[in-house]
Amino acid sequence: MPSPADLLRALLEQPKLNVMPCCYDALSAKLIEQAGFDLTFMSGFAASASRIGQPDLGLMSYGEVLDQARNISDAIRIPLLADGDTGYGNAMNVRRTVTGMAKAGAAAVMIEDQVAPKRCGHTPGKAVVSREEAFDRIRAAQDAKEAGADILILARTDARHEHGLAEAIARAARFKELGADILFVEAPKTVAEMREICRELPGPKMANIVEGGETPDLSHKDLQDIGYAIAAYPLTLMASAMKAMVATLQDLKSDRDRTPDLMDFKELRERIGFNDYYEVSAKYETSKRD
Repeated sequence: MPSPADLLRALLEQPKLNVMPCCYDALSAKLIEQAGFDLTFMSGFAASASRIGQPDLGLMSYGEVLDQARNISDAIRIPLLADGDTGYGNAMNVRRTVTGMAKAGAAAVMIEDQVAPKRCGHTPGKAVVSREEAFDRIRAAQDAKEAGADILILARTDARHEHGLAEAIARAARFKELGADILFVEAPKTVAEMREICRELPGPKMANIVEGGETPDLSHKDLQDIGYAIAAYPLTLMASAMKAMVATLQDLKSDRDRTPDLMDFKELRERIGFNDYYEVSAKYETSKRD
């Protein structure tokens, strides 16, 4: 069986845009797989909201993030890209983060150059570390790979916000030289900037599409034509689920009919895996074998 990293490498070798809905727990990841998508990303924003009910401002610990990634990877067969934030400390912590994510079953881990505690890429107050510290993080991530971690490195820079696009591109180019497999320049503000990123940087690039965020929400065809290999949608599922839950709670509180908006109980059980469980467990029922 190919490893998760090998599956992701194979996807990136294909000349196409990989549309990547982002998950926040095992169930959302299963739904993404059931819908026929080839990969998913554990969004730090969404995972923090789901697991601890708090904003993505560096509040989740490494252990909590690792546990969330492990639960998700155990539930799916498609490659999972995991959010490793800033690496949770110095370069040695980055090495531990990358190694831990590989052991947890992630196909790739994102390491970024924000100061700690980090912030969501489309919210105010972002700042990045020096070039030297940013490069050390990617060096450490690459060292973890060379020491045996079978995982890809998704290197992210948020330098566009404070220092402009040229600095962001320069950092990302150096990340690639240091061994990064996928490059992610966060929050370009125009289509022209997106084109410049893809024109100037080598290898696979990822676009991050936040509905209502700073980056233009282009069609899949346009993103592919620009040159992106991955289009991540970090909040689409969570925003959809939250809107549905708020509406249903209002209906329940007001004693209004809510059944038209609910998934059928039969389909719900099927998607969660009840039928698969019953099918597998049937062979262990002694009375049926005797």
